Amino acid sequence: MTDSGDWPAPPHDFGDPTDGDLIRLLLVEDDDGDAMLVGEHLEDAGLSVHTEHVRTLNEAVERLDVDCVLLDLGLPDAHGLDALRQLLGAGAPAVVVLTGRTDTETGLKAVAAGAQDYLVKGEVDGELLSRSIRYAVQRRQLQAADEMLYRSRIQAEETVRFERALLPRPAIADDQLEVRVGYRAGRAGVLGGDFYDVVQRPDGTVLALVGDVCGHGPDEAALGAVLRTAWRTLVLADTPVEQLFPLLERVLVSERGRDEIFTTASMVAIHPDRQTVDMYLAGHPVPFLLGDPAAGRRSHLLPTDRRGRALGIPLTSGWEPERLPLGERWRLMMYTDGVLEATIAGRGSERIGKEGLLTVVDDALAADPADVVEGVLHEVRAQHGGELVDDTALVVVGWGGAGVVQA
Repeated sequence: MTDSGDWPAPPHDFGDPTDGDLIRLLLVEDDDGDAMLVGEHLEDAGLSVHTEHVRTLNEAVERLDVDCVLLDLGLPDAHGLDALRQLLGAGAPAVVVLTGRTDTETGLKAVAAGAQDYLVKGEVDGELLSRSIRYAVQRRQLQAADEMLYRSRIQAEETVRFERALLPRPAIADDQLEVRVGYRAGRAGVLGGDFYDVVQRPDGTVLALVGDVCGHGPDEAALGAVLRTAWRTLVLADTPVEQLFPLLERVLVSERGRDEIFTTASMVAIHPDRQTVDMYLAGHPVPFLLGDPAAGRRSHLLPTDRRGRALGIPLTSGWEPERLPLGERWRLMMYTDGVLEATIAGRGSERIGKEGLLTVVDDALAADPADVVEGVLHEVRAQHGGELVDDTALVVVGWGGAGVVQA
């Protein structure tokens, strides 16, 4: 027993504290004789326990860093179930009520209020008391584990809802323009460092973007969300297209956690006539012009000799557009490198690569031209042999087809 006030008993450990099962017990009891009897019961039972004794509820509230509390309901500063409720409200762990009251109703109310057990002093021996304490501690530990699991699950669900809210919906007014998007995060969440967006301006110009923050993890995911939001804000503010990448780079430099963080991106500005696009590349893979399997035309890379540097790289060069006439019927696919760098199962470090991805795209177009995004993602995962470890974003924009917007 550990002394509190004028009780002379010294600290005492019952059982062997070296066995790893030492229980820290707080005895809240104002009767020294009853407190001494509790110590004798525990010593007789051989329970490995270190007991600290206090006489009032106020003292108990200050010493709740224990595994279990033995609580008398008749204290100088608290009485009945109010003592139990105050103790639990203060954050007490497992509480076993040990009282002289013999009525069953009080016992039921005590357990209903949160006590692990209800014992009557005159009916307790060492075995019963030690067993009640052990079970109380075990039940409280299980409850704590369940509560932690529940909180983790709720937190995970909230994180998913939050991350889903950060994924954009294409803002397109032209119902003749086809827009399809696909997104998979490589981390354990909905949102990764890859990002995309598609926005139409009042003059009819449509801007589409895909980007990739270097690295993986929640910091990169947060930075990707910031960059995507900044880009849409700049677009909606009618910022000239040629200024979008320079301003986006300023946001990146301001928000990144380390100087070596960079971002690659590709952007197209689709003219109001829907037959011409300006393509901007910032260290990013070149978009595909999708083929028409029914007409025997294969998909291929868009032609360009104007490849700008990645955003955040300390060079003076900028980003010049490549103007591309596409005609009256076309479809473009923009993508991040998650689909390029996926390894092929059973072939060591061999990756799908551009040629492999072009084949995947044509196969997906032949199978279902209207669902090419999901077809590509499905086939890349199949070749990889499971979920991709890198973030992946796909955006298809097209003109001259059925015209559908799908997020």
